[in-house]
Amino acid sequence: MLGWIALAGLMIALAVALVWNLRSQPQLGPDEEVYNTVDALYTAVRNRDTQQIGKCESKLNHYRETGKLPAGAAEKLAGIVSKALGGSWDTAAERLYEFMAAQKRETFSSHSASKEEVRKKKN
Repeated sequence: MLGWIALAGLMIALAVALVWNLRSQPQLGPDEEVYNTVDALYTAVRNRDTQQIGKCESKLNHYRETGKLPAGAAEKLAGIVSKALGGSWDTAAERLYEFMAAQKRETFSSHSASKEEVRKKKN
């Protein structure tokens, strides 16, 4: 009986830790170009494509300089890029996946809604 209680407690603790980790990730902000660049970065990391990673890194630096990418998110992404270019490809891919999974999709919904409105106007 105590074994089951301990196991249940451990499972709850792991679930709380996972939720906390996902919620504590910095957010990208509402810019869809930034999100698409991070998505391209994930593909580049998974493919171990250093040239494409460099292109994404340049775009992300530009977004940070112009205020489209918040500093916290930029720092997190720079660390991931550094890991990838340092040869820790799998770790970088996992961290980037976790970062992307923690992004609040509603920040992009207003832009998506305006795209939908454009489609309706065309028809």
